[in-house]
Amino acid sequence: METGSPDDAGTAGATEATEAAVPARDEPVWTGLPPGLLRMRRLLLVVWLGLLTLAAGLLPGLFLGPLWAALALPPLAVLGWGWAMLERNWRSWRYAERADDLLISRGVLWREETVVPYGRMQLVEVTSGPVERHFGLASVQLHTAAAATDATIPGLDPAEAERLRDRLTELGEARSAGL
Repeated sequence: METGSPDDAGTAGATEATEAAVPARDEPVWTGLPPGLLRMRRLLLVVWLGLLTLAAGLLPGLFLGPLWAALALPPLAVLGWGWAMLERNWRSWRYAERADDLLISRGVLWREETVVPYGRMQLVEVTSGPVERHFGLASVQLHTAAAATDATIPGLDPAEAERLRDRLTELGEARSAGL
């Protein structure tokens, strides 16, 4: 048969469909951060820039004249810009548990992906400051022998943070037993 005949096209199409149905490799299952982290960061942004707006606009406006109240506009512009940027940053954070390692991906402009092998983990800790506790959040921090590869997953639900800590500790002990 000649190349390009109708019979060839039918067989080639079936072969391509079969190859497309089988994934090329095992892709990790990514987990994003809960929306509570975004709410907490936005509240902190509003509180701090709200105070700055009052200080920059209200006080000069009262003491120096109404024209000076325009100094409140730059902090308000930063508030609007920061509101959108916080969401972009929050959406960029994700993590995936694989068979031999943990992947952490983050970053909007500069994408950063950290791979932490379970056998290299020395310490897994869960932390939660007062603001995080108020919003029902906790962070998981992974420590390895190399200080540069320490990794953090912020803003997790405390139950998920404890589950992740226990699982990573268990896998780390199992992988490092042969060392």
